[in-house]
Amino acid sequence: MQTVTLGKTGLQISRMGFGGIPIQKIDAEGTKALMHRLKAEGINFIDTARGYTVSEEYLGYALEGIRADFILATKSMSRDRESMARDIDTSLKNLRTDYIDLYQIHNITPAELEKVMAPGGALEALQEAKAAGKIGHIGLTAHSLDTFKLALELDWVETIMFPYNIVETQAEKLIHQCARKNIGFICMKPLAGGAIEDATLALRYICANPDVTVVIPGMAEEKEIAQNIAACTDPAPLTPAEKAAINDVRSTLGTDFCRRCNYCQPCAAGINISGVFLFEGYLTRYGLADWARGRYATLSVKASACIGCGACEDRCPYHLPIREKLKKAAEKFGA
Repeated sequence: MQTVTLGKTGLQISRMGFGGIPIQKIDAEGTKALMHRLKAEGINFIDTARGYTVSEEYLGYALEGIRADFILATKSMSRDRESMARDIDTSLKNLRTDYIDLYQIHNITPAELEKVMAPGGALEALQEAKAAGKIGHIGLTAHSLDTFKLALELDWVETIMFPYNIVETQAEKLIHQCARKNIGFICMKPLAGGAIEDATLALRYICANPDVTVVIPGMAEEKEIAQNIAACTDPAPLTPAEKAAINDVRSTLGTDFCRRCNYCQPCAAGINISGVFLFEGYLTRYGLADWARGRYATLSVKASACIGCGACEDRCPYHLPIREKLKKAAEKFGA
């Protein structure tokens, strides 16, 4: 497995990492087996989050005795100093470690970014934790191109995590700027939330882009590790057949697939449209029905609140039938 430098952090990591969402489907012992397999294969970058229910706890158990062999990243949705400080301590406890290599602000919007950097904001807690040795580096994750653009200009941002895959290529120019500015780029959603069925093709496509520092496919079975390693370590350029298959994926998903660009917002009824579709993806693709339903339940305005005005569809650059898709999502979630 190729080793790369994670931008200005200086951390030496494997080009392919491990996304910690799917281990919620297994158990602590299964997670332990996965971690030992990763260690044997030279995969050393692990990403999880406070919001992934038991993921931090399973990883904490699984990494006992081999913690030093991994670069560990997690993240929090907290936006103020007190809540972020509390989350950092919870992460340390769950992960059974005295330091976390990379702590990220999770799914931040431009408006929230201002709050995070204001006095009493979450950045204060992160910088205090960094000074105290609790965390090594600070990054952020986002689904908004506007957030990505802003983050590129912030000197405290050492890594940026953003969706990038065969059908979500809207950030390619910004990813290139990441490389130019020596900001580590962490590629999430490499299979577009499971919408892309051919994992090998998806990972080959991503790894063909030298501006991607690390890709973090989620894995819950050892056979997935072997398959993904093979895809990420294949040095051959994409073949004409693979390029044709990539175009087929785009033609299949490209006309009816939410890329979470959020150009459809704001919704007149207050619906978080891309959030609804994100949780629906977890419900139907990841096999995390309970978790998806729990997340959906936190939305203050549900999909069924759509008033059918169609303003979102006028703004959608991909011309998605958003009203129809919201109706179907409401039926699936029962609200």
